[in-house]
Amino acid sequence: MRIIELLYLHINNVLLKMLKPKHLLIFLFSPAVAGFSQTNLSYPPSQKQQVVDYYFGTKVEDPYRWLEDDRGAQTGAWLQQQNSFTNTYLKQITGRDKIKNRLTELWNYSRQSTPYKKGNSFFCFKNNGLQNQSVMYIKKSLEDAGEILLDPNSLSTDGTISLSGTSVSKDGKTLAYGISRAGSDWVEIHFRDIATKKDLDEVVHWVKFSSLNWRGNGIYYSRYGEPGGSDLSQKNQFHKVYYHALGTKQDQDVLIFEDKDNPDYNFGTFVTDDEKYLFISTSKSTSGEKLMFKSLSDPKAGFSVISDNFENDYSIIDNIDSTFYMITNKNAGTYKLVSFKVGASDEKNWKTILPAGSYLLESARLCNGKIIASYLKDVTSRLYCYSLNGTLEKEIKLPGLCRMGSFSSDKTYKFATYSITQFTAPEQSYYLDATTWESKPLVNPNCKFDSKKYITEQLFYESKDGTMIPMFITHKKGLVMNKETPCFVFGYGGFNISYAPEFRVDRAVFLEAGGIYCVPNIRGGGEYGEEWHKQGTKCQKQNVFDDFIAACDFLVAKKYTSYNKIAIHGRSNGGLLIGAVMTQRPDICKVALPTVGVLDMLRFHLFTIGRAWKVDYGCSDNQPEFECLIKYSPLHNVGAKNYPATLVLTGDHDDRVVPAHSFKFAATLQEKNKSQNPILIRIDMNAGHGSGKPTSKQIDEFSDMWSFVFHNLGMKVN
Repeated sequence: MRIIELLYLHINNVLLKMLKPKHLLIFLFSPAVAGFSQTNLSYPPSQKQQVVDYYFGTKVEDPYRWLEDDRGAQTGAWLQQQNSFTNTYLKQITGRDKIKNRLTELWNYSRQSTPYKKGNSFFCFKNNGLQNQSVMYIKKSLEDAGEILLDPNSLSTDGTISLSGTSVSKDGKTLAYGISRAGSDWVEIHFRDIATKKDLDEVVHWVKFSSLNWRGNGIYYSRYGEPGGSDLSQKNQFHKVYYHALGTKQDQDVLIFEDKDNPDYNFGTFVTDDEKYLFISTSKSTSGEKLMFKSLSDPKAGFSVISDNFENDYSIIDNIDSTFYMITNKNAGTYKLVSFKVGASDEKNWKTILPAGSYLLESARLCNGKIIASYLKDVTSRLYCYSLNGTLEKEIKLPGLCRMGSFSSDKTYKFATYSITQFTAPEQSYYLDATTWESKPLVNPNCKFDSKKYITEQLFYESKDGTMIPMFITHKKGLVMNKETPCFVFGYGGFNISYAPEFRVDRAVFLEAGGIYCVPNIRGGGEYGEEWHKQGTKCQKQNVFDDFIAACDFLVAKKYTSYNKIAIHGRSNGGLLIGAVMTQRPDICKVALPTVGVLDMLRFHLFTIGRAWKVDYGCSDNQPEFECLIKYSPLHNVGAKNYPATLVLTGDHDDRVVPAHSFKFAATLQEKNKSQNPILIRIDMNAGHGSGKPTSKQIDEFSDMWSFVFHNLGMKVN
């Protein structure tokens, strides 16, 4: 259930992470950008104001507080000046156009998501290559080419309106779909008659962090009230669960659940496939939840409580009549699968089906009367078939170092569909015969990237405290690595998120140029379960930065590369990672790319959904946690130092991690940097945290990012 935990971090990745090279480009970047002196960049002015806060007697200045006003004219003018300055720098980099052309070639291939069945039809998403948004299709069979059911590209001329959640009714007659504008987390729910492919005349507004769960002629959903201030930065409070019946107006929706005494709680819903039971999950952060359920057959039925505290996570996967199957980390750091019956949901009545073991249990589904469970072993997926009582029957073989993507099945189906991802190849979909448990490919992407020429290896290195950390390294086969080898290190390290093998289209340009792409699986993530996660939270957050720094030091010590050839990158919580690493060890790299990052660790909880991150970060309102946060908060640890070439990236409509984090950080770096390296900020207009970003904007962003990297690493592309 974990309603806020992932917060759409992987929405659309399944459809957009593909690559394809066609031919070799040969060009060389000059050592300096024409028209700019690397020794004297005259940045646009950033006005400083006298703003001071006191935390438990500690004075903290915040001279760029005015940049938090996302509606202010002064902020708007600063934003335009910074973008103009950055664009002038970037457009004069030799080879920038060639990088964009190559990325466009790589992106331009047809792809299809893993199809799933609902009613008598199959549904999937397709993209012909450069479509800004992938198109939803309905198919009569897996072999059928299908017909367009919903084309989000028709909703806006620039592709900035995207889908944010779809749900087909049990009878397969109606589609509920959410749309997001400019990458915002705010969602409008629309409804489409599947037979006529026309929308119904009703819209549900101000939806956020919500699932779409059908029951009968309507859906359960979660929403906030209409904001009274800025919808992009105002704190989100008083989440509520409603039921909307088709053919009615939103003001007639039935309020199902709220908690007036706890404004920061969020609520998610889950309805069983037989539509007999409703589950409501209550969360106040990104980990841990309360869970309760009720019968929908009896209007007078009350809720039965499974968990009344926020200490653990729970996920209902299915039910067979009155028996429910649930994954939880309650007394199981690597998760376990249990079952319980209606009327006996107390923990003492749980039956353990798959106990917690050495590997991380990531997911489980019922299929043809069996349990199909996906485990993560040393950050790569394993797939197994079990009987309903937990007896292992068969391992379903997966290819090489990969990760399970989607998995779609039903307890009565004799088949399933699933996908896998790898660092060196696009996502592939498979059909699984649930009578023989043999798999066959469904879709082989027509990709120009020559996967056979590249290899991914996994190695382990020692962090500062002696903990062994796994790391994936992808590069050309036969590449001889030395101190001149360009190296791109990507990290995240937070919120129990695991960064297993995945294919990213933009990395192709770097790999083709002879670079090595490294992903260390640092603590704070979920790669080895809850203990691995907790070792990178709150006052142990420094472990995350130490793990990443140790990865870079290891690569240099082993002569894979040198510090002057390393670029480091992270997004969101990973942006915090990069900000902390570059302020603690500015010598660790030549290029730093903090993207949509959480960079002001004293004020993050004051905006939109930021307060939900306290379970990972702690909060400056608490003195012991303030003492930890102030030591690594990137914004507050920028000093008069020699910083690497830095490109801060954000979106002006980011209402997940508000762009003020990036604005204030960039202004402070420009003020205090003592090196000859450029400090730039790229603010994507009409764009949010990343989810639903149109293809054209992605190509533009990565063209700029890679131009900056290649130029400052002195690279050529072959």
